[in-house]
Amino acid sequence: MENAATRPEELLAEVEANIARICKPARREPSQVTLIAVSKTHPPERIVPLLEAGQRVFGENRVQEAQGKWPELREQYPDVELHLIGQLQSNKAEDAVALFDCIHSLDRPSLLKALAKAMDKAGRRVPCFVQVNIGDEEQKGGCPIGDVPAFLEKVRAADVPVAGLMCIPPADTEPAPFFALLAKLASDNGLKGLSMGMSGDYETAVQLGATHVRVGSALFGARAKP
Repeated sequence: MENAATRPEELLAEVEANIARICKPARREPSQVTLIAVSKTHPPERIVPLLEAGQRVFGENRVQEAQGKWPELREQYPDVELHLIGQLQSNKAEDAVALFDCIHSLDRPSLLKALAKAMDKAGRRVPCFVQVNIGDEEQKGGCPIGDVPAFLEKVRAADVPVAGLMCIPPADTEPAPFFALLAKLASDNGLKGLSMGMSGDYETAVQLGATHVRVGSALFGARAKP
């Protein structure tokens, strides 16, 4: 079902208004929440209206897809901030460091090694969220909860900037307990950044302290088929 407001700028205003509304009782400022417009699978012509409406932070799942559309868009909109929100293979680390301003899926020592090497080579430090396997799901990426403190030590020792923690709660379950757990983990480890919440649950995430929400279909409508 499509949103009642179908123009991208209206959808953007709607999401921003929802974030502001949720921030009020949570005693937070809307400026404390970064809205990442998830533009994966969407062509430039779907992205430009959001850029024209003032949105500047975008998220992509795949390095190759982002390479195909963002360099040209960035020539027109040089102040865009690009976040990699999907799983990253170690062999794509160099490309990711060259293209993205933030990486949300650092979850294992082999990837840390590849990213640190790529950052050294590029002379560029890209902030990374450590992805936590918050629901302890075998099929999902993410650092096991019990390994988070030790892994964060390794990340800091490698001189990779830690933006915070990221999670994707198990599907078809109430997300609030998982968001609360991620917030506690971040607090216990001295981190403020919390990348959590997507189109279906970003309001709950904001209520529980999200600093970055990754919103796709609520801004773009139904996802295009790859």
